[in-house]
Order: sequence, then structure tokens, then C-alpha cells
Amino acid sequence: MARGDEPLLSQGRPSSDHSDERGIEEEDALLTGQKTPQQRYYGWAFWREVGLFVWAAIATALVILFAVLYSHQQQTSKPTPSGGGWKDGRPTGKRNLIFMVSDGMGPTSLSLTRSYRQAATGLPIDDVLVLDDHLIGSSRTRSTSSLITDSAAGATAFSCGQKSYNGAISVLPNRDPCGTVLEAAKRAGYMTGLVVTTRITDATPACFAAHVNHREEEDRIAEQEVGEHPLGRVLDLMLGGGRCHFVPNTTDGSCRKDDRDVVDLAKKNGFSYVSDRKGFDGLNFGTNVKLPLLGLFAETDIPYEVDRRNMNDIYPSLDEMARTALAALKSATEDSDKGFFLMIEGSRIDHAGHGNDPVAQVHEVLAYDAAFASVLDFLGEDDVEGVLVGTSDHETGGLATARQLHDTYPEYHWFPTVLANATRSAENLAYQLRDHIAGKHISPLDTGITSPPRNRPRSSAPSDEEAPPSPLTSSSDADDLKSYIRTHLLASGLGVQDPSPQEINRLAHAATDPWPASYILADIISRRAQVGWTTHGHSAVDVNIYASDPDQASPLRGNRENTDVGRFLAEYLDLGNLVEEVTRDLLVEGEKEKGKGWMGRRLEDEVVGKVGDHYEGDFKVRRREEGCGCVGEHVH
Repeated sequence: MARGDEPLLSQGRPSSDHSDERGIEEEDALLTGQKTPQQRYYGWAFWREVGLFVWAAIATALVILFAVLYSHQQQTSKPTPSGGGWKDGRPTGKRNLIFMVSDGMGPTSLSLTRSYRQAATGLPIDDVLVLDDHLIGSSRTRSTSSLITDSAAGATAFSCGQKSYNGAISVLPNRDPCGTVLEAAKRAGYMTGLVVTTRITDATPACFAAHVNHREEEDRIAEQEVGEHPLGRVLDLMLGGGRCHFVPNTTDGSCRKDDRDVVDLAKKNGFSYVSDRKGFDGLNFGTNVKLPLLGLFAETDIPYEVDRRNMNDIYPSLDEMARTALAALKSATEDSDKGFFLMIEGSRIDHAGHGNDPVAQVHEVLAYDAAFASVLDFLGEDDVEGVLVGTSDHETGGLATARQLHDTYPEYHWFPTVLANATRSAENLAYQLRDHIAGKHISPLDTGITSPPRNRPRSSAPSDEEAPPSPLTSSSDADDLKSYIRTHLLASGLGVQDPSPQEINRLAHAATDPWPASYILADIISRRAQVGWTTHGHSAVDVNIYASDPDQASPLRGNRENTDVGRFLAEYLDLGNLVEEVTRDLLVEGEKEKGKGWMGRRLEDEVVGKVGDHYEGDFKVRRREEGCGCVGEHVH
């Protein structure tokens, strides 16, 4: 066979460098009848140009990406701190410490408020509170005298780092004063401050700057806070309520037992003084402050936030006071190698728990959350190292986001939108009821209203079954009162459109006493929201610990004793032995003051000692309480 006649696929046909590829292409052409396209093969110069183009494109993209990231970092990153931090397990350099106390706020307070906020404003379920993103641990709260602490013993654990008995204001069970972190910080050169929404003489703020045997000594606490103190003046700034303990009993609005003018004493000790909204606004959010500063914006407690927002021209908010204090203390420490220590308390979360008022509760927690956010913003923008630590002294009310209303098996519901319909706290509405009756000159005899029986504590309201049939319809005044309760208090104030006759009767019978009326109003809305409460007092539940930076507050991670919080505060400020030194000085000065009673009335051993952890029988306990005349009183 001639060479040119050999089959294309002959085994003897010579191969080429691309014979395999070409063979496949030729075979496809024969089978399909389609001409095989010619392939182009590119040389080194072509691929070099492609590579250079790709490299240039990638490099350009990276330059743009790094520019965007750098710009974002410049806009959002915290300035480089001028000092502070930790080295070899100890803090170093200049620093600020903000300690926030959510008095009476337990874990369920957060659940209640979070769900309320989501339901009331249409937020998704993953939209949480600022606090939720900063949870690092929990705290055990017992005191030396009970498994259930009060605010005084709880705050003593924070201020002194030691346990004490219920009622103690930085005094130990052996009746010795204990030096506080604030007093030691002042001695170390830090500036110091307190911001609260209750009385500045109340248990929590008092424990940082005063020493008395029992929290009831608020007149004496006021004197110590302005400098009549064994250590002299230890506070640079105070903002809150409680003016009645600073003005003489010859003055309207005083609650002092004597005629001492503590405001005048404060001025003699160098304090500037503001007492109203106009004076507060003049501080210009801390840029126009002369320290030391005393600001008292209410005779007793600043109203609940749900009420205060309707009186914003009279009372500043917790957030406004916190931001003012932060700016003022920052400015005052600008040229110092020390920073400041500031305690901020959301005080009235506790009062809402005592009143079993879920409306007041959610608004107080939201106000605290807003202040917490402002402190975080301050720390993020400040060029000085700082940390925020927050916790509660205890839980109040035994709050539950569930309530069994009937004997039948309960439904698994609670209704936060019910709370969104309320515009006032139960406390505020109760005082409106009292004022309405006083203004109409209605007496209990005129309306059939009777005071609670003498053997029932003031904190106890009659049940629906106990309330006697009301003869309110027998007079025009009674008709007016019923109408006022139904339309103004319940419909307008609480958003309750379906009151029962029994509920109106209960309010009518409690009308001469604002505390029972407030309890009844709170119960009316709690039942409809299916919010449960187990007590008008405190509970022993563990409470949350929060921090701006979990690494800076790492000793507080996990479950801790409340005294661990107090010890951390002193360690972060690097106070060394100053707390013990202050304690020794207080003991020395205390000996000089012996007989003068600088810490107030000495308490009996049974009050200071460990009591209350063993069952004694309800009857015995009530007899003892009735004997001291303290049944039904609140111990916050």
C-alpha cells in the first residue's frame, strides 16, 4: 500500500508533539463532518502581560480595602490610653473606675424589660438591652445576719469588701467602722463622686462615704457626706435626691429631727450647691461645674422614670446626672496622674420591686440601661484607661415573668403589651387618689371608706373576698370617687379598661393610705400582664455582674461573693493597704469621739448577730416585729 493511501489511524503513521490532541480533534471531525478549528498557542510574552495585569488589579483592590479599613478604624476605635492597664497581675498608670449599682435588679428584671421593650416598640427577638452584651458573671448576696441581705449590708460588701449585718453602713458586726474604697481612693489622690435617683443619704451611697450603726441615721449620714467626718471631706461630687435631710426642721420640706442646716455646713466646707432643674441645667452637662458639688433635686426620691419623663422640667434623669458627673470629674483630673472613682446607682429599681409594680420596674431598668450605655460611650471616647463594673446588691420582689391566676393548670403566657398601655406608676396614681379625696374634702365616713384593720400591716391590702360591700353609691361624692378611679386611675393611668367592681371597691377602701392603694394598683396590672411577685421585700437570688471589658474585670467572671466585687474595686485602683490604713484611722478617730456617738445609736446584739436562718414560727416572728413597731415598713 502506498504511503499516502495509509489510513489516518494506521499504527505506522508518524506522530508529532501534539499527536494525541490532534488525533482526537481529527477523529471528531471525521465523525461529525465539522471542520476542526485551528488552536492558537500563546507565547511567554502574552502570559507575562496577563500576569502583570492581574497583579495590578489585585494590588489596586488591596490598596482600596486597606484604605477603607484604616478610615473605619480611625472613626470608631478608642483613642490610645494615656495610662492604665495591668502588668504582672497589677494595674498600672492613670485610670478611672465607674461602679454602677442596679439596686434590686435580678435576672428576671432583665427578662421582663427586654420582652417589654421588644413588644412595645416592635423590635425583633434578638434586639437586646445594652446590659445583655456585657454580662460576665453573677454574685451571691447573703449578709452576716441573714441569707437575704438588705441594701446596707450589700453595699458594705462593695465598699469595704467585707460582710456585715443588715442595716450596717460600713460598720462590721463587731461595731467597728471599715474603711471604704471611696475613702481610700480619695486618700490616694483620686477624685470621687456619687450619683443616685433616691436620697443621697440612702443605704447604697451612704456606705461609700459614711459610717453609722444603722441606716436609719440619715441625718447623721448627711453630715458625714459633706465633711463632718473623722477623715474630713471625702466626696467631690454628689447628685441625687434627699434634700429633706440637709435642711433644718424649721424649713418647709425638711425631714430632719433637728434644726441643723447641712446645706450651710456643706458650703462652709467648700461645696457649691444646686437644688433644682435650672441649677442642674446651668452645670451644662459637666462643663460648668465647680467642685466639690452638692446637687439635691428632690426632697426625698426622684420620681420613677415613668413619671419623671412627664416632669422633665423639674427633675434630671439618671443618664443626665451620670453624663454630667463623668464630664466634671474628667475635667477635674485632666492634669492629675490619678483619675476618678464614681459610683452610679439606679436606685429605684428596688422601690419598684418593693411596690410589685411592673410598669415602674421596666422603665427604671431602661433608664439604668441608658446610663450604662452612656458610660460605655464615655470610656470608648476617653483617652484615659478605665473600666465599668456593674452589679446589684440584691433582687427585690421575687419577680417572675409568669403568674397562676386560677386553680386550674396555668397557661404558659405573660403579656408585656399590657404594661405598654400604662402611663404612670402605681405610686404616682395612689398619690393622685389621695390628693383627689383631699381636694374634694371626702372623708372615709362620707364614702363608706374605712382604713385597714389595726391588726393588718400597712403593706397588706384586703383581698377581693375580704373587701366588704361598698356603700359608695349612697352619695354623689361616692359616685364621683368611683368614676375617678375607673376613668382617671385605671383607664387613663394603667390602661385597664375592664376593672371589676371588687377592684374598684378595694381602691376605695384603701384611698386614705397611699401605700396600700399603690399595692392594689400594681396588683391590678400585674394580674393582667400575668407578672408574678412572691414578696414586697428582697430575695436571696444571685444577681448579675456586668463589665465594659471582661478582660479588665476578669477576676469577676463566673459566680462570686459580693465581697469579691468590693475587693476588685480596690485592686483595680491599686489602693494597696490604703483601705486598711483608712480603717485604722477611723478606729483612732472613733476612740476620740467615744461618748459622742459619731456612728449613731449602738444596736443590740440580737440585731447585729446572726439571726433569721432558722425557722422560728410565723407567730413568734410577728410578735417580735410588732413589739418593735416595724411591721409593714420597707427595708430597701
